[in-house]
Amino acid sequence: MKIAVLGTGMVGRSHAEKLTSLGHEVVIGTHDVEKTLANDKPDQMGNSAFSVWHKDHENIKLVPFATAGEFGEIVVNALKGDASVEILSSVKHSLSGKILIDISNPLDFSKGFPPSLSVCNTDSLGEQIQAVLPESKIVKTCNTTAAPIQVNPQILANADHHMFLCGNDADAKLKVTEILKSYGWVSIIDMGDITNARGMEMMLPMWTRLFGALKNPMFNFKIVQNPTS
Repeated sequence: MKIAVLGTGMVGRSHAEKLTSLGHEVVIGTHDVEKTLANDKPDQMGNSAFSVWHKDHENIKLVPFATAGEFGEIVVNALKGDASVEILSSVKHSLSGKILIDISNPLDFSKGFPPSLSVCNTDSLGEQIQAVLPESKIVKTCNTTAAPIQVNPQILANADHHMFLCGNDADAKLKVTEILKSYGWVSIIDMGDITNARGMEMMLPMWTRLFGALKNPMFNFKIVQNPTS
């Protein structure tokens, strides 16, 4: 399958690498290809520049956002939350009728760490993306755990923890569930329609505070319930 990943950060790279290893044909989208490849400085988290990573993954093409949108049968939004709506709106026609897997979070770092949410309670970034892409099928998932766990749940507790997803289109959610299972996910909870992105995104304030307390991002949520009678 042809899959486009929008965003060159650690999350986008992780998904692009995993999808490629699973036999998909993958491209990564960026605003300015030459500028992205010219940057050789680590990001704020200390991750190596995309150009350094790309030297070991030259089979994954770097292309402009519009080209990536046209290419992908499925598109993964791994952009920063504050850039997602604007960038996706600019390529909306190339995304029409397609499944868009939204991994982004509306994190606001303007007052430092831990971040707050730029939208919450009565709206969500997932809903805003669905609103500007009415012809696309938005499925929110993978936003509640760290990138290495997103693409390889087995590295934590033998995958005995949960992934969540939500969206308005049942068939799209089934397709995304197939991809998650190919990653190794066993326990996946369908939260319902896209308004449930509110709850999924509001897990991030807890996640960032746990990260601050544990000094380690390699954790996830596990939902335990009493068996039904």
